[in-house]
Amino acid sequence: MTKDTKRLLGTALREIVDAARAVERGDTGPKVRIGLLASGSELGPEELLRGALLAQESSPVQVVMIGPRSAGEGAKELSWIETPDCEEDISRAMEKALDEGEIQGCVALHYPFPLGVTTIGKVLTPARGKGMFLASTTGTASANRVEAMLRNTFYGIATAKASGIADPTVGILNVEGAQTVFKALKKLQEKGYALTFGSSVRRDGGAILRGNDILAGAVDVCVADSLTGNVLMKMFAAFTTGGGYEATGWGYGPSCGEGWDRIVSIISRASGAPVIAGAIALTARTVRGALPRLVQEELSAARKAGLDAILEDFAVRAQGVAELVVAPPAEPTDEEIHGLDVLSIEEAVRELWKAGIYAESAMGCTGPVVKIPGRHKETAEELLRRGGYC
Repeated sequence: MTKDTKRLLGTALREIVDAARAVERGDTGPKVRIGLLASGSELGPEELLRGALLAQESSPVQVVMIGPRSAGEGAKELSWIETPDCEEDISRAMEKALDEGEIQGCVALHYPFPLGVTTIGKVLTPARGKGMFLASTTGTASANRVEAMLRNTFYGIATAKASGIADPTVGILNVEGAQTVFKALKKLQEKGYALTFGSSVRRDGGAILRGNDILAGAVDVCVADSLTGNVLMKMFAAFTTGGGYEATGWGYGPSCGEGWDRIVSIISRASGAPVIAGAIALTARTVRGALPRLVQEELSAARKAGLDAILEDFAVRAQGVAELVVAPPAEPTDEEIHGLDVLSIEEAVRELWKAGIYAESAMGCTGPVVKIPGRHKETAEELLRRGGYC
């Protein structure tokens, strides 16, 4: 019997059993079965049970605990797949349950995602009490950092859509690579990729986000690299508790990747019951929203707009060796060119040197700038635009 056949049979049998139980309870609404790993929390197995019970009380979901059976309060109200208290055994049982359709998604405290798979977290922003997706928070979408951020955008949009937001707004956190990602997304948008940029709450607006914007939840999807997203997730979840207990939000989110068909969401070993319940509910919602299919649809739409050519350019730039260029004689620099990315700022300076224009790189209050003599400003801007730097 093939893996797909086992999955279909398992899902069908489980739906029949669930339907019969629902009739007995007088509850005919469909419930998604979501696994929750029962071991590994720094807060103890009781906290995991609390989160599972809270999720079942507040959303149409059946939680299946996977791991050593706990004797805590409420354990009998949950379904169990029992295993020894061994991380390898628990992970293997989770994967088997996913493959055979016994569960449709799972919430784990740790999972070794392959390169190319990342997770999209969701936080409650404190300034206005608004939910916001962080793309991404664990895993790595690509070994190339800028490519990873670009892919995170598609995965964040897909997760937001799977969660019920038809046209999510997107902003890019002002970290290294932000301007390069923004320019790439603008190119895709101009060639037909459907994308709605959000706007900073600051007076000058724009889709490049600052700290104020993420506190306010200025956009539905905030794009960043996964290390920055991970730090933000921990700060948003635990800033009211001193750090040892993650009290708010929906966890580090469901997994996304090209060709990836499992929905495995991540919580941390410090995630408290409210976050565990939120993670279970978010996982169930993305199961109903067919997240893996939406990820592939976003990638397909981006490819039609020229994604592959952009990724190829990223790879060439990453592998390129800086060309030796001698700077022209120094002269006063009284003008600045903005909108460049810190990752390519030195390349931009060398591009102007090649044209005989003296230039210096610097960091302004809104990001990196190229300083030039005022008499060369128009020519310099045209050269940098032509080279794709601004």
